[in-house]
Amino acid sequence: MQIKIGDTVRYLNAVGGGRVVKIVGDIAYVDEDGFETPVLMRECVAVGAVTKNNNPIPAPKSEARAPKVQKVDTPAPTTLPIVETKGGDKLNVVLGFEASDLKTISQATFDGYIVNDSNYYIYISVAIRAAEANEWSLRYDGLIEPNIQEFIGEFLREDLPSMDRIKVQFIAFKRDKGFESKAPCSIELKVDTTKFAKLHCFRPNLYFDVPVIAFDIISNDKNTADTSLDKATVATMLSKHEAPAQKNKIHTKKEAKREDVIEVDLHIDELVDSTAGLSAADMLNLQIDHFCKTMDENLRHIGQKIVFIHGKGEGVLRQALMKELTHRYKGHDVQDASFREYEFGATQVTIRAIVQNKKPKK
Repeated sequence: MQIKIGDTVRYLNAVGGGRVVKIVGDIAYVDEDGFETPVLMRECVAVGAVTKNNNPIPAPKSEARAPKVQKVDTPAPTTLPIVETKGGDKLNVVLGFEASDLKTISQATFDGYIVNDSNYYIYISVAIRAAEANEWSLRYDGLIEPNIQEFIGEFLREDLPSMDRIKVQFIAFKRDKGFESKAPCSIELKVDTTKFAKLHCFRPNLYFDVPVIAFDIISNDKNTADTSLDKATVATMLSKHEAPAQKNKIHTKKEAKREDVIEVDLHIDELVDSTAGLSAADMLNLQIDHFCKTMDENLRHIGQKIVFIHGKGEGVLRQALMKELTHRYKGHDVQDASFREYEFGATQVTIRAIVQNKKPKK
């Protein structure tokens, strides 16, 4: 019997039924106590029809409950186009680890994420090994879309001894359009796994909502995380050069530093090995002293840009810095540092020539 709008039906495989108020394709919308329930028509039978034994099908009971909504096949969602961002043609890739519970850091596990802050797809692999091991263990491989943060797995505390080295490798490309070719990347990180047990080592980061341990793999197309050469190796390499050449190299580097931005991290754990016995006032004074020392060392370097990283927090340190810049170091250019790089956690100072009014002669 063909079901039509207005028919009273009951459900074949569930308790209940009602009056058909609408039919869309093979879906009947059944009005039951004022609620329209979508049900496959093959799961309904009209009251008044008969069974194989010629027994009439009873009407649904008024107290019957609506059946569980049947799953209806729907068309696959349309793939949305990739929206490119301004500046996204520079690769920025970050590896970050979030603790499951910072309050119990000694028992926490860690969720790993890859941040692809670029307009490129990256096909990436992440592998780990202990310092004394020769073989790598793959922990993640896959394709990560542009401008997205991808979960790469949970790392347990028992995994930490095998994470002295982390190797990240990837290639970058775009789909369905031309793009600037990027060199394949292969980065080996040296990891101090003891930091995963220290609360102060989890720091705010632009790409995360909670403090993390993060590694910049690629920053603006530049490899910033290649730590495969330790200090001893670098010292050995430098010792092979003649003294005059080494002296010239150091001089050149010093001059270049004046033209670049100097970053000064004022977080207290970057200034002291331990905060044991220090009050909040003591720590603030140490941070201000380091700020003033940096300013004094660069007052003659006109045009020098200095970024003081103070973090967001409650803004106490930033207010103290602004007080110093308003009075002691008045006249230099002050602005918020790049939001993309530091979010709201840093202030940039540009050194300017200060004209002093000389005291008139009597």
